[in-house]
Amino acid sequence: MKLLRFGPKGHEKPGLLDADGVIRDLSAHIDDLHGHHLGQGSLAELARLDPARLPEVPADTRLGPCVGRVGKFICIGLNYSDHAAETGAEVPPEPVVFNKWTSAICGPNDDVIIPRGSQKTDWEVELGVVIGKRARYVEEANAIEHVAGYCVVNDVSEREFQLERSGTWDKGKGCDTFGPLGPWLVTTDEVPDPHDLAMWLEVDGHRYQDGSTRTMVYRIPFLVSYLSRFMTLEPGDVISTGTPPGVGMGQKPPVYLKSGQQMRLGVEGLGTQTQHVVADPATPPEA
Repeated sequence: MKLLRFGPKGHEKPGLLDADGVIRDLSAHIDDLHGHHLGQGSLAELARLDPARLPEVPADTRLGPCVGRVGKFICIGLNYSDHAAETGAEVPPEPVVFNKWTSAICGPNDDVIIPRGSQKTDWEVELGVVIGKRARYVEEANAIEHVAGYCVVNDVSEREFQLERSGTWDKGKGCDTFGPLGPWLVTTDEVPDPHDLAMWLEVDGHRYQDGSTRTMVYRIPFLVSYLSRFMTLEPGDVISTGTPPGVGMGQKPPVYLKSGQQMRLGVEGLGTQTQHVVADPATPPEA
């Protein structure tokens, strides 16, 4: 299944994409697409529904992030051997783990906002893993049983904040709108091999990233098992698994995002995102 969320920001409803590419409304069956509904039993119930009997949603309806109420948004750094090489870094002996704040999450086609003072906002197409079953000290052999599905993630990053301002990477990774998720969550039965998916990203029509999950160093079963040693993974948590080469920081000379540009990115079988890049508004929104 291709599951999704649609509607205005903060008021999204659950839906699915039928075989003809039509969005269907699931809100008569579940209240939202969040952790409680991502277990194998719940997904099996949704799979038994006849999409043709579900209400049709207009094609121009906004898509929200494909998972609601995300508890943890965990990212893996330098997890593609060719990306590590372009940044001049060595492949780490254990996964590099950092966080994106859940306030960074936005819809797959929402605007990406360049933070105030930013000169080095960058892009990273990534494969996202959505947890469907609680995982604590799970064995690698059983780890995929804890995965509900996969999605596209743009791990938008401010490189100066991340690398030149001391401390951890997190301050350059979790700015508002730096975590577009979707367009849909594709359940594991539709992705036979998540380690053999083409992935790409373009800025204003120029393709910068053109890679594959084949060059992922630490693969998904290992990552789920590894992370579950240090934290309990809960249904609805998202793991972003790293990016292939072609990021702006790796260009010679480096290239960074500017207001007015457009990003398009996708992962094979998981859909496409399109984001306009905008400057942070001069006046902050009222609380």
